[in-house]
Amino acid sequence: MSGAAADSIQEDRKRKDEAVRATIMQKLIETGEKERLKEMLREKLIETGWRDDLREYCKEVIRSKGLEKITVDELVAQITPRGRATVPDHIKADLLQRIRKFLQST
Repeated sequence: MSGAAADSIQEDRKRKDEAVRATIMQKLIETGEKERLKEMLREKLIETGWRDDLREYCKEVIRSKGLEKITVDELVAQITPRGRATVPDHIKADLLQRIRKFLQST
């Protein structure tokens, strides 16, 4: 298989994956499940102290850069990778299980 053919297959797969994600998101929104999952996630992140830890990290970043020298966009760009990386694995697994269960029931 040529490189161009492999690229074409990869692009087609990417488009299909995006279409599936969009369909899943639409079902989550239409049924209200997205909001329920967001609320569950928020509660679990608060319970584990994740939110407080990330808040403290934000304060550290602001102190190190200077309040007047950092924009909200810069702050978000700096804390997002850490925020995603520090979500406890059991919370990620629970969220994924709930999404799978939802998809099986629809």
